[in-house]
Amino acid sequence: MFVQKFNTDMEEKKFSETSRKHYMKGGDGPDSYARNSEYQKQVLISAEDLIHQQIDEHLNIQIPRFDPQNTFRIADFGCSIGPNTFYAVENIISPVKNKYEKSNQNQTPDFQVFFNDLVGNDFNTLFRNLPSNRKYFVAAAPGSFYDHLFPKKSINFAHSSIALQWLSKIPKEVIRRGISKGRIHYLGGEKEVKEAYAAQHEEDFGRFLNARADELVDGGLMALHMVGFADGDAFSLSGIQIEYEILQSCLEDMVELGKITKEKVDSFNLPHYFPSESELKALIEANGSFWIGKIAKLALPARSKLGPKGLTLQIKATLGMLFEEHFGNEVAEEVFKLFLDKLVERPALLDHKYWEHTIYFVFLKRKGVN
Repeated sequence: MFVQKFNTDMEEKKFSETSRKHYMKGGDGPDSYARNSEYQKQVLISAEDLIHQQIDEHLNIQIPRFDPQNTFRIADFGCSIGPNTFYAVENIISPVKNKYEKSNQNQTPDFQVFFNDLVGNDFNTLFRNLPSNRKYFVAAAPGSFYDHLFPKKSINFAHSSIALQWLSKIPKEVIRRGISKGRIHYLGGEKEVKEAYAAQHEEDFGRFLNARADELVDGGLMALHMVGFADGDAFSLSGIQIEYEILQSCLEDMVELGKITKEKVDSFNLPHYFPSESELKALIEANGSFWIGKIAKLALPARSKLGPKGLTLQIKATLGMLFEEHFGNEVAEEVFKLFLDKLVERPALLDHKYWEHTIYFVFLKRKGVN
């Protein structure tokens, strides 16, 4: 009994730390995130007009904190290794500059950008690839975005894109009770598993909002791009669920081949949660620190254009490090080879009709002044 409890506690400790250790595939090689994140870039492009409109409508440069004599500070939370984060930053700075210029002020502020991601993120590649013509100062801000990362009232604009689906840890109930055995995620699973993931997301997103509320100046702005599902959407139509089920079947194949144990697979869970619009609104309103400027659905990029190999590389660049940490490098490599083979055998899975998830554009303003 003691041994079983010890093993459970060890698994809980390990998975409680997983997301803090996890990061995208570094470097700039063929399987790196830098070369396999076109989908994420297309999300930023899809949000470009909305970002410009919302900044123009909600940025109040008459507030002392936004005086052009002061540095305008931007933080990108979950920046990874580029180049998408550079595109996101330029998409913020451009309309901010336009706002100052339209106000007939003689100057625009200096800009400073903080790139945030986990400590293990490949910041060397990020800074090596900084745009040579950038018009802003830069700094790294390593750490979990569920924690406080900056002094109070020091940030003017917070941004995060396709990052907040990552939970800080696997829900304790899932580990302690083993209620997710046989599945690597809550999608398609039992109701109690989904509820445990939802509770963990509620806690994590609440921590994120609390931290940003402290760090943003009064009247500061925040733009988020979050993966979710529309209220009432059937998960069975989701390409995300299909993607996870294929990965799960690849792990089951590895068990059949004797490469890993069933227990090893049962102890593996993906720390992702995909909220609905009503969940997001409820959590933001419960926090009470922000006005909701806009919540909108973005156009989904077409994954079918990637083809089986492109989609496999994209998923490997995003999830590969998590598989390597749990199963080891050799097993992880074989899993993604099997994944590619299965996509080649079933190319219909790339059809856009299966990708019924939603990308939410969420624009918030820190309360305190109009």
